[in-house]
Amino acid sequence: MRIQIESLDLDQIYESGQCFRWRRIEPGLYEIPSSGHFVQVRQMGAVFDLSCDESEFTTFWRSYFDLDTDYERWKAQIDPGDTYLCRAAEYGRGMRILRQDLWEILISFLISQNNNIPRIRTSLNALCALTQGRFPEPQEVAALENATLRELGLGYRAEYVRDTAEYYARHPMELEMLHSMETGEVKKALLERKGIGPKVADCICLYGLHRMDSFPMDTHMRQVVALYYPEGFPFSRYEGCAGLMQQYLFYYHLKKPEATVQIPKP
Repeated sequence: MRIQIESLDLDQIYESGQCFRWRRIEPGLYEIPSSGHFVQVRQMGAVFDLSCDESEFTTFWRSYFDLDTDYERWKAQIDPGDTYLCRAAEYGRGMRILRQDLWEILISFLISQNNNIPRIRTSLNALCALTQGRFPEPQEVAALENATLRELGLGYRAEYVRDTAEYYARHPMELEMLHSMETGEVKKALLERKGIGPKVADCICLYGLHRMDSFPMDTHMRQVVALYYPEGFPFSRYEGCAGLMQQYLFYYHLKKPEATVQIPKP
């Protein structure tokens, strides 16, 4: 099917660090698996050709790409005096926060620690190859030996992944309950799992639960805050959309760093 979509840029989303199983065939052409669904998408400006039918697009992919959210309304909240954020939002104007599978995001960001995007993608693809390309369920990951997970490139993270998989295999309803819990309670529950710290918990909340107040702080974001927000990021101004502002800032700093500063490790 063919559809016109404004303010959606597949290349920007692919490079934004929020999804790791997209396969880029060439710029503007992607194969995207999610929650048992699969689509090939080609972007030609604001025109998109998708391999799915209209029914599947309406029932799944429209929500996945978060197309019913008014991003222009959020961008209108940006302080005109914040020239760095204005530049970042304009540069990343095709960015959206995907609505992804919570379990996949949880494991993806456990693997992301002290890692880089190409290696994360390689490890996740190797993990999914064990289950014929689909993302394995908690009980399937729990059944793997730590040595097997390390062979997939997980290194020390193998212990964290298996521990988390074993827990949610035993307590599947606790994973589902995260969807209905307050964000603070979600973070508290996530921090009880081995290997999940504040940054990973925020990533899981933002990318796996679409909690738009979550604001992951990695090395790039600590640089940005130190340079452009020495008195702290103005969260009160961006209530309900701070996560999107973080995504603009992160992506812009990643692609077009204007300055750097040495930040001590937390």
